[in-house]
Amino acid sequence: MSYETITYEIIEPGIGLLNLNRPQAYNAVNRLMMRELSAFWAERCRDNATHVIILQGSGKGFCAGLDLKDSAEAMAGLNMQAALDYQTGLTGIIATMRKAPQPIIAVVHGAAIGLGFSFALAADMRVIAENARFSAAYINVGLGGADMACSYLLPRMIGTGRAYEMMLTGETLTAAEVMGLGLASRMAGRDNLMETALELARVMLTKNPLGLRLTKQAVNTSLNAGSLEQAIQTENLTQVFLAAKAMLESGRALSSTLENKSA
Repeated sequence: MSYETITYEIIEPGIGLLNLNRPQAYNAVNRLMMRELSAFWAERCRDNATHVIILQGSGKGFCAGLDLKDSAEAMAGLNMQAALDYQTGLTGIIATMRKAPQPIIAVVHGAAIGLGFSFALAADMRVIAENARFSAAYINVGLGGADMACSYLLPRMIGTGRAYEMMLTGETLTAAEVMGLGLASRMAGRDNLMETALELARVMLTKNPLGLRLTKQAVNTSLNAGSLEQAIQTENLTQVFLAAKAMLESGRALSSTLENKSA
């Protein structure tokens, strides 16, 4: 599929690289990018050949959030239902990222603001540059501080107290502060960011591909679990399924070997 605001390529077997590609606008999300990202992540749900996705932004930063000019034009004259449809289209990107079976590594340099911050939160790992900065800036533009799944994802990652502060004040965090909160996996120099992300991706490629997918699914399920028992049940089902699959495949391989020897 051809895109205008994003680029995508398989950089190594099993590893895809998604690039937010509006550098002239600090990769701010306009209506076209919204549609293209929605289509891209929906397609990944049907992509069995790619096992890890790396997400980065082109130019000087990761993503400055929503393109406010384009958003104002989109909202002008809309009735309440149309406005809700537009908002749902934006938040749907986050939901589809979480549904995508591939682990996602967000590579963040410069600003990850507003929707860009939520993109980083929706990834499974975050590798950040020393100049990275993060803000749930929704409240800074006259909106509520809880937007784009931030109120769901952020408290689960750093606790409610600090999450409340970020969403109610719109403060900007430095890379060092984000590392201190445990929100990022690794911090590296700007020139070493991609190689650091690739190291993580390559390690994951040595694992069972289905195991990667089911691990992400299990974590998603456990985040919503109402009890320890529910979380454990999800883990049990995952492990038994994978073990049974491995035994079945091993049995087939042994049977094939014996047949070849007999022949």
